[in-house]
Amino acid sequence: MSETTDGQSTEAFAGPGARWLRTVGHRGIAPLLLVVLSLAFFLPGLAQVPPLDRDEPRFAQATKQMVESRDFIDIRFQDEARHKKPVGIYWLQSVAVEASGLGSAAPIWVYRLPSQLGAILAVLLTYWCTRAFAGPRTAFVAGALVVATLLLGVEARLAKTDAMLLATILAAQGALARIWLDRETGRHPGLAAVFWVALALSVLIKGPVGPMVVGLALVALCAVRREFSWLKRLYPLQGGIAFVLMVLPWFVAIYLQTDGAFFEEAIGKDLLAKVGSGQESHGAPPLTHLAAALATFWPLPAFVVLALPMLMRSLKSPVVLFSLCWILPSWAVFELTATKLPHYTLPLLPTIALVAAVLLSRQSGDAAHMPSKAWRYAGAGLLAVPVVGVIAANFAAGPVLGTWPSPPGAMIAVLALLPGLAATRRLARGAAAAALPPTLAAGLLLIVATWGFTLPSLSPMWISPRLAEEVAKVADCPDPLVANSGFNEPSYIFLQGTDTRPLSAVDTAAFLLQVPQAGEGGRCRVAVVEGREEAGFLAALAASGRADAVPAIRIQGFNINGGKKLDFGIYRATDLNE
Repeated sequence: MSETTDGQSTEAFAGPGARWLRTVGHRGIAPLLLVVLSLAFFLPGLAQVPPLDRDEPRFAQATKQMVESRDFIDIRFQDEARHKKPVGIYWLQSVAVEASGLGSAAPIWVYRLPSQLGAILAVLLTYWCTRAFAGPRTAFVAGALVVATLLLGVEARLAKTDAMLLATILAAQGALARIWLDRETGRHPGLAAVFWVALALSVLIKGPVGPMVVGLALVALCAVRREFSWLKRLYPLQGGIAFVLMVLPWFVAIYLQTDGAFFEEAIGKDLLAKVGSGQESHGAPPLTHLAAALATFWPLPAFVVLALPMLMRSLKSPVVLFSLCWILPSWAVFELTATKLPHYTLPLLPTIALVAAVLLSRQSGDAAHMPSKAWRYAGAGLLAVPVVGVIAANFAAGPVLGTWPSPPGAMIAVLALLPGLAATRRLARGAAAAALPPTLAAGLLLIVATWGFTLPSLSPMWISPRLAEEVAKVADCPDPLVANSGFNEPSYIFLQGTDTRPLSAVDTAAFLLQVPQAGEGGRCRVAVVEGREEAGFLAALAASGRADAVPAIRIQGFNINGGKKLDFGIYRATDLNE
């Protein structure tokens, strides 16, 4: 294989196993097919799966309150200031909510639309980044590896920052790659503008993460070849001024509105706490991210292993040099940061796919560069083990939570064995290009099974939507005032309503006994009391002469955040007054 002066491969993915790429890898077809693949991989479960973990409903609830209050500067979760991330994702979610026409009643899938868009853009921008170094076939392979990645699939379905952050980082890095490749003679003011706009958007979405990843890559590129003069191709003066003008207005506004509290919380308590200690019990030792990526980056690790033998032969190649400068410094920072969550390394995923696709294209059809049996079998194992694990999870999740497996979920998951085994055999032979289609088929079947059927069927763990539904059923009015004691999950606040009141057991009893006040519009009162708080709640009622209080209904479930079985009583004020 040889490269042109701009670093692009003159040939890609030779051999009979790569014939399919001649059609789908055309520059007029590949991006469209990547969009279709993205929709197929990211849409299942979007509307069926209730709010997940604790971060997603916090973001969604803060956005809901922006829409309700029409205050699009400050960020709040009920009465508490939420000064952890900048405003970008809340604005995007607000646009989605407003466009839906549903207002504060919009379901969670509406809030997830910006993440869906961010994930699709990330796939297309992976293609665009790869095209700086290689032809459309190789770029399609890189995009396809990203679209099938488990971690990006999760982030595409969460109303959070990370999918859209990834898109902004990729836009900046794609522009940077082209400017760097043409650094000796080229002037690209349009690319420089893309670079600075994308960097500004990344700051508005998640603060310093985007500038850190891009900045470390830029510094490494300068240091590795001791070249600095090309930085003027980025138009740093004009770009820096534009960057400040895009970022500064909201930061000034939030500083004035909160008297500087936003920066004290976001930097002093959130960012530095994550760097220095394992925040929220998410501490872990170095190399944790590397171990986790073997599963969360599936199927990419299997293809990376096949590409590794070509890495040492290609260290001077522009694509390898650029990719390593992108990956290594930021990965080191993430590994040394005390707090570790799987999505932290997401900004490095596309460049791993990029360099793997390019190296595999050079290797394909060349017996001299074929990986050894050990490499091939390692790659096959990394592909097969997660497939088997996800299939087993589709069967086991239901019984673990006390319910039956989803029949469609289990059956579709088992069907993934067929393409999964085909892909495994082809990887064991070193045929990476031939292994990609069955890998995509296996991944898609697992996505449909897990997100489309199994997860929605796990009713015991979806406590918040079940509570909200039962409150609506037993309440004596269509819009009740609700207090909850012992279960303050953000997902329940989001689903039940902004004015839901998290109270102590004693205060919940007082709330239920309180005479309706002016301005409540005749709204009835309901209390949701978790079992551990119920004794105190009933004692407080008994002290007020309501010793015979019984719940209108009881609900049991499993809290995935705490890992405990929970039992709830739902009480109505009208039952106490009879």
